[in-house]
Order: sequence, then structure tokens, then C-alpha cells
Amino acid sequence: MISYGWVLSPAAMIESRVLLAALFLLLVAQLLKKQLPLRQHWKHFLILGLFNSALPFLLLAWSAKTLTASMLSVLNATSPIWGLLIGLLFRQSTMTVRSALGLAIGITGVTVLVGMDNVLTLKAAPLAILTALGAAMSYGIASNYAHSAKTTVSSFDNAHGSMWAASLLILPIVPFSPANTGVTTQIVSAVILLGILCTGVAYLLYFRLIDALGAPSTLTVTFLVPVFGTLWGHYLLGESIGWHTIAGGISVLIGTALVTGFSIKTLFGQSRTTKN
Repeated sequence: MISYGWVLSPAAMIESRVLLAALFLLLVAQLLKKQLPLRQHWKHFLILGLFNSALPFLLLAWSAKTLTASMLSVLNATSPIWGLLIGLLFRQSTMTVRSALGLAIGITGVTVLVGMDNVLTLKAAPLAILTALGAAMSYGIASNYAHSAKTTVSSFDNAHGSMWAASLLILPIVPFSPANTGVTTQIVSAVILLGILCTGVAYLLYFRLIDALGAPSTLTVTFLVPVFGTLWGHYLLGESIGWHTIAGGISVLIGTALVTGFSIKTLFGQSRTTKN
């Protein structure tokens, strides 16, 4: 397990991230002459900002102080499985045989991933694992809310409004976890890229894809995160890839595919229909 030095606290880093994303989207809104409908949809933006940004971003940032990038990315990929469980509890969804099988395989994958990793020797590991799973659960709550929300908000306004809401929600805790000394130009540049490119631009694409292709096809991003998270963790951070990482990751992805009803055939069929 590699130990990483943290200069920015999780709260300071995530506040910088969502605020930069909000400012970037404000600039885009000005260029497009789009007015954000805050008065009509402020509650919607707050809920979306809390469960789809503020809470999961904070939990993942805190977990990253202990867990590897590969483990974090696989645990994050369980969000559709949490979405199924939350739907069963609060939306009275039905459990199909396929969903039940996916749930069982997904849980098995998490057990293999976590149970066989050396990270369990660290004192902070159990809480870090729980907070990472809490972030995935938060995304599951957000997906169920988005499914049931009675709003007609555009994809751009969802991205823009949720970033301002997340900024306001995180701001009160920043003074209690200030940045440490030693903030360098490299760190500032990384945070700017994280906020503008990896959040502002990414959320514009994410909500636009939901509008164009629907949530099931958009959720295919879930299958890419563990793959690239593991690769970048290995090549950029020197993290080792054990058999349990591969086996656990594949099991979680298979479980997610079964839970979401994902199929490559359906994805490409829907894409062709959309283009036509």
C-alpha cells in the first residue's frame, strides 16, 4: 500500500472542484445567454447537488487518503447495484431473477476485492471502505431521485444548478478542514483541471447523454471507471494489481451489467436509432 501526502483537505479540494465547475458553467451560460431557473427549481438543484456531487465527492476524497485508486474505482462501480436496492426499498421496484443474480455476483466481487487486499491491515481501512460504499450509495439515491423527479429541467441547467448547490452545501465545513501548507503551482493546476475538465465539462456530457440516450446507456460509463482507475493507479501511482483486484473488479462489472440490464447489442441498437 502506498502512502500519499495530502496538501489539500478533502473538503477544501472538493469545494474548489465544484466551485470551479460552477464558475465554468456560469461562463458557458453567459456565452449561450441561458438563465438558470433557480427560483423554480432550487429544491431540485439542492437534492441533485447533495446526492450526485457534494456527498459522494467528499466521501470518495476522504476514502482516497487510505484506499488505492483501483479499489476506489471498483467500489464506486457498485452505484447501480445500490440504485437497485434503494429502488426496491423506496420505489417498490420488483426484483427479477437477473437482478438478484447480479446483486449476488456484485456483493461477491466486493467481498473478494476487499477481503483479499492488504489494505485491511490499516487501521483506517474499514471506515474508508464504508465511506467509499457510501459514496456509491449516494449515486444510487441520485439515480432514483432523477428517475422519479417531476421536473423538466434541461441537461445544462441540471449540471449548472447542481454545481452551485454542491458549492453551497460544502462551504460551511471548509473552515473546519483547512488546506495544509505547501500548496504548489502543480497542485493548483491539477485542481483547476479537476474542476473545469473533469467536473464541469464531464457533467455537461453526462446530463446530455442522459437526455439523448437515457440513463441505462449513460450508465455504461460505470464499466470504464474501474478499468481506467486500475490502469492509472498502476502506471501513474505504482499501485500493484493483484488477482483479487481483477477478479473482484470483473465480478462487480458483471453484477452491474445484470442489474442494469446492460447489453452491448442494445447499446449499439439504441445509438443507431438515436442517430436516425
